[in-house]
Amino acid sequence: MAPSPAKDSSFKRFLAWFGSTRAGAWTIINLGSHIDSWLIRASGGTLNTTFAWPCLLLMTKGAKTGKRRTTPLVYMSDGENLVLIASKGGDPRHPAWYLNLKANPACEVFLDGKTTRYIARDAEGEERDKLWNKAVGVYSGYEKYKKRAGGRKIPVVVLEPQPD
Repeated sequence: MAPSPAKDSSFKRFLAWFGSTRAGAWTIINLGSHIDSWLIRASGGTLNTTFAWPCLLLMTKGAKTGKRRTTPLVYMSDGENLVLIASKGGDPRHPAWYLNLKANPACEVFLDGKTTRYIARDAEGEERDKLWNKAVGVYSGYEKYKKRAGGRKIPVVVLEPQPD
């Protein structure tokens, strides 16, 4: 029997609250990401530990090492583009995946069982404001992360698909 929409809503609100706490952000970054790297690939992208938000696997080239790095991330779509929020749970430092994209904007994304090439760029100005507001509408915890980030402007990253 499927859960009622009210229960889904309550559970999603609980997950959003927990994820926006320092302990929740730590758990997601340090535990959930290791599980999701395997779970997302094994399920063809249908399962992840957040349950309530869509996730993808972002493959980048390490900024310092040049090694391939894989990071599971919550995302949203904006037309054919994908949008990522470089919040790192409100940490005052940028996440490693963001620094990797700044050094090497070419990346790959595993989503819906297939891998696609993208080029990353930072959203700026009105586009950034629009996408940030859309992201907060999807996951309200981003506003708490913004307050905790110690003045760091959390980047909004746009991934644009590249032709094969």
